[in-house]
Amino acid sequence: MTRAQQTISLALLMSSLYLCLFLELIPLPPALQKDIVPVLPFWLLVSFGAWLLFRLGWGMLTFRDTPAAHAELMEEIKLAKADLRAKGVDVD
Repeated sequence: MTRAQQTISLALLMSSLYLCLFLELIPLPPALQKDIVPVLPFWLLVSFGAWLLFRLGWGMLTFRDTPAAHAELMEEIKLAKADLRAKGVDVD
């Protein structure tokens, strides 16, 4: 099973479970049914956003500079400047 199929399967499973909870096909205590179930999608969306922000922050925190990539980028910049100068563009 591919990753896309797994993701779609999980999304369908979670959607059907939430729909069963929302339509009260699965009995829950009244306080839970009235107060928690309607806001579950928003809570999941906010939690997912917080997790993505954490992953982004962690990636930036552990970002490793590589001297080879820096040298390659500087070489490409030199080539681009030389090409633009040959075409008559002032780049400095």
